[in-house]
Amino acid sequence: MRERRNFRPIQKAAQGGFSLIEIIVVVVLIGGIVAFAASRILGGGDRAKVKLAQAQLQTLAEKVQQFQMDTGALPPTLDALVTSPGAAGWLGPYAKPAELKDPWMHPVQYKLPGEGRAFDLVSLGADGQPGGDSVDADLRFE
Repeated sequence: MRERRNFRPIQKAAQGGFSLIEIIVVVVLIGGIVAFAASRILGGGDRAKVKLAQAQLQTLAEKVQQFQMDTGALPPTLDALVTSPGAAGWLGPYAKPAELKDPWMHPVQYKLPGEGRAFDLVSLGADGQPGGDSVDADLRFE
């Protein structure tokens, strides 16, 4: 004879999980962390552009001085570093057209004569307008 076993139906354990409020709280926290990280990363990009602009102004000033050494005069405009202005002794091009723009793609300002020096080179910053503060501040070749 066969033994008969008593089978009991399997009882489901109480389902554990997250409530909708818990999920929303986690999503909001993750969003806050991502926003904070993004602002730090993007802020670093602005600082990098400011440093790059300062380096570009230094390099451009050296190219203006090279033009002066070769021709005996300062260039009338920055375009004279790219194409010959007809000056005797011009050995250029001294610069590429892209080098005459700052990292924000605004033209570098060239003033002849400068304020207290032979010439001034100025980047108008991120906003491309005179004045400003932070990344919008004007940068000058010193």
